[in-house]
Amino acid sequence: MPTIRLQISPTNKPRILGVILSALLVALAIGAPFLSSVSALQLQNREVRISNSSVSATSNYRFSFDTASSSNIGSVRFQLCSNSPLQNEPCTAPTGLDVSGATLLAQSGMTGFTISPLTTANELILTRTSAAATPVAVAYEFSDITNPTSIGTYFGRIETFTSEDITGLAVDFGGLAFQINGGLTLQTEVPPYLLFCSGITIQAYDCDTATGSYIDFGDFSPSITNTGTTQLLVGTNAEFGYTLRVTGTTLTSGINTINQLASPDVSKRGQSQFGMNLRANGTPPVGANVQGPGAATVAVGYNQPNFYQFNNGDIVASSVSTDAYRMFTASYVVNVSQNQAPGYYVATLVYIALASF
Repeated sequence: MPTIRLQISPTNKPRILGVILSALLVALAIGAPFLSSVSALQLQNREVRISNSSVSATSNYRFSFDTASSSNIGSVRFQLCSNSPLQNEPCTAPTGLDVSGATLLAQSGMTGFTISPLTTANELILTRTSAAATPVAVAYEFSDITNPTSIGTYFGRIETFTSEDITGLAVDFGGLAFQINGGLTLQTEVPPYLLFCSGITIQAYDCDTATGSYIDFGDFSPSITNTGTTQLLVGTNAEFGYTLRVTGTTLTSGINTINQLASPDVSKRGQSQFGMNLRANGTPPVGANVQGPGAATVAVGYNQPNFYQFNNGDIVASSVSTDAYRMFTASYVVNVSQNQAPGYYVATLVYIALASF
C-alpha cells in the first residue's frame, strides 16, 4: 500500500503580520500601512477618568480596559507621559505629576493586586502572585494622584506582564490620552491589522503557541480512512472583513494521484479520495467546529459535517466586517482504492487570508 504524507507549507515563526507558520498572509490597506510585528497584544476599550482635571489638583484616576491574552499576569504598569502614548518611545514624565502616593481604591475583572514599591512619580505599578488570566474587562481606581502643573494633553501607557515586577516582555499593551484643565483635541489613527497563523496546534488564541506544519498519514489501506487536522486562527479590524482560502494540489506521487473531491461527498473506503472540511465530523471522527468570539463563518462546500471537498483556490471561511479571533480546524480525509499505485504521495497546501480595509 502507498505511503501518503501531507505538507502544509514551510514552517516560519508566527508573527502578527507577514508570513505566519504555514500560512500566507495577504492584506489590502487604503491610506495606512500595516504595523510591524510586536510582542504585545492590543488592549481594547481603553479609558481613563479623572475626578478633577485641574492643574496640580489631587485627583482620582480610574483606568479601564479589556485584556487581550490568556497568559499568566503578575504585574500591570500605568505609565504617564507628556510626549507620546507609543510603547517603544521614551516616556517624558509630566512636570508636577506624582502618582507615588496613590492608593488603590477598587479593582475588578482581574484582581488580587497591590501597589508595588517599584512605583515612581509617573509609573504606577500593580503586583500580585502571577496567575492565569483570560480576556476580560478590568478596571482600577486610584486616589491621591497629583495632576501635572501645566495645562495640556498627556498620555498613558498600560502594559501587563507575566512577571510580578514588570520585567520581561509585555503581554498586553495599550495607549490613551487625557487633558488637564482644558478641552481635549486629539488626532490619531487606528492602524489596520490582520492576525493570521496556522499550525497543527494553536493554544489559547495565541499565534506564538502555533506549532507544526507537517502531517504524516503513514501507510494506507483500502479498508481504512486516514485523517489529519490543521488549526487556523484569524482576526482583523478590516472594515469589510476577510476571506480565507486554500491553494495547492491533491496528493501526488510522480504521475500518480489520489482523486480530489471536486464537490462535497462522504468518505468512502476503497475509493480514491482526498478532501477536507472545517467541521466536527463523525464519519470518520475527526475535526472540530469553529471556536472563538468572532462571527466569521465556514464557506459552503466545507461546512457540512461528514462531507468533504477540495479545489485549488476555494474560499473556506470568511467574514463581512471586523472580526474577533476565530479558530478553524481543517480536517483532511484520504481513502485509496485497491489498485492505487504505490509510492510516496505528497501535497503542499497554502492558506491565504485576505483582508479589505
